[in-house]
Amino acid sequence: MPMIAMRYVTPTPRPELSSQIAALAARLGAETLGKDPGVTAVLVEPADPQNWFIAGKRPTDAGLSAFWLDITITAGTNTKGETTAFVSAAYEGMRALLGPLHEECYVHVHAADGDAYGYGGRTQNGRWAAAHPG
Repeated sequence: MPMIAMRYVTPTPRPELSSQIAALAARLGAETLGKDPGVTAVLVEPADPQNWFIAGKRPTDAGLSAFWLDITITAGTNTKGETTAFVSAAYEGMRALLGPLHEECYVHVHAADGDAYGYGGRTQNGRWAAAHPG
């Protein structure tokens, strides 16, 4: 049940990207992290190119796109190898969608404690306990 937030900037506006980015993020969560797409939420927000700076310069001025992906998952549900694969696949997938990327694009995998993370009014550990009585 990850929550994925994506911010991105491109040299020219491309309104069709939001749905493509949301689909990519959900697919990568399922394929690399084993997350259920049925409970995966994705928020995609294009950023104003005038407000995105890397080392004091706008990547779009150099014809480059950039992105920031933030995903929250339950701690202990994925291995280091799986999260590494997710970070790599996210960068490559975004490069395929956005075109040339500035190297300073970030993927942050938050592994939140199951007692401090949940949805539908229940924590992840509460869900586990209900599914495994005794």
